[in-house]
Amino acid sequence: MGLGIDVVDVARFERAVSRTPGLAQRLFADEELVVDGAARPVRSLAARWAAKEAAAKALGTIDGQRWRDLVVSSDASGAPSLVLGGAWAALATSRGVTSVHVSLTHDAGVAAAVVVAEA
Repeated sequence: MGLGIDVVDVARFERAVSRTPGLAQRLFADEELVVDGAARPVRSLAARWAAKEAAAKALGTIDGQRWRDLVVSSDASGAPSLVLGGAWAALATSRGVTSVHVSLTHDAGVAAAVVVAEA
């Protein structure tokens, strides 16, 4: 089992994304960048970034991992989930992880996420 938590300052995240061309495209899969056909709000992206950082803490890291291969999606009710692809999926399998749980929140200028990797 692994546990990860991360907190992101939304304003700082927004500055980093706005001053670094292509950063959002390196960190997020295309489907993470839009919601209902429009650009996803920055606070929502910050929460997704926190989830990716928390997942890295819960699962560990290895060479070859790409942030775009770790996708935070939402179901029809808005509940988040993590989809592991590429090296992330291989790492989870090698560590015996059978399911991954994620919780996101954002309020008062911060976004946070907790990830539990169940073995």
